[in-house]
Amino acid sequence: MDTALAHLDEPPGLAAVGIGVHGCVGRTDVFSLPHLWQLHLYGYEADLTVDGTAHAIRPGRVSLVPPGSTVRYRYRGRSEHLYVHLRLGAAGSPVGVPVIQDAGDELAPLAAQLNSALAAWPHAPARATAEVWAALWRVAQLAPPRAADAVAPHPAVATALAVIEARLAGPLSVAEVAKAAGVSHNHLTRLFRAATGSTVVGYLRARRMERARHFLRATTLSIPAVAASVGIPDLQAFNKACRREFGASPRAVRNGLGGREPRPPLGPPTGRGPAAGPTGLRGVPGSQPGGQFGGDGGGAAGRAVDP
Repeated sequence: MDTALAHLDEPPGLAAVGIGVHGCVGRTDVFSLPHLWQLHLYGYEADLTVDGTAHAIRPGRVSLVPPGSTVRYRYRGRSEHLYVHLRLGAAGSPVGVPVIQDAGDELAPLAAQLNSALAAWPHAPARATAEVWAALWRVAQLAPPRAADAVAPHPAVATALAVIEARLAGPLSVAEVAKAAGVSHNHLTRLFRAATGSTVVGYLRARRMERARHFLRATTLSIPAVAASVGIPDLQAFNKACRREFGASPRAVRNGLGGREPRPPLGPPTGRGPAAGPTGLRGVPGSQPGGQFGGDGGGAAGRAVDP
């Protein structure tokens, strides 16, 4: 087994969090956890076989093994690792995660999350669960995203999605997004439409209006403040955008009217977990006016349009 399919859209159920010590009595362990996933962060060298597929354990590697898999460890002496035994639900689309991979630059924050979970377990299980859930998403994002029913977007598209998400509250042009993504305006337009089925401008509009709907219904922010927070401070333009997307004025949307959902943008999430701290494991370290957006095609980059 090289890849596990994990459902990460809901919090895991934790069964145990700890530091495993192996290789003291015997150099080989063969076992299975019939109903539990295994998440391990290693600080040693060893050999691992998962359902007959051989893998190399090295310091700084992390493994995620699904329930019912037969694992065989061959140790080279006393070996300690951070481990979590957990259950995963079935909500959302499964994400392909390598059974074992290098944590790379994410090693320190990953170790910090797992050590925080260890410190919180079992007296603060909700905190431990939150840390492990964030760690699982960090592990899933070490490799290019591989959902079972989707392919990973082009790197330029992934960068564009992240730039747009970070700058929803301000003016932005396609030229600026393309520059950040390292491609030309026209090339980004083609890549973006192929990956999402939407233009860059259309995607931005939908994301802004999704955020506006949330702020209108979930907060007491004034309508001008909501408009400014989604990059459309001109109230006339904001009112027009709400009527186009929701079929209702901002005030009506706040009052629960506006039956239409905003046209959903596509694209993967980009969030990452919290940051680093120490670990005691040897080999594992630290346990302007709105609506300014260039047209996607047929117009000059950076030209203002109504969002």
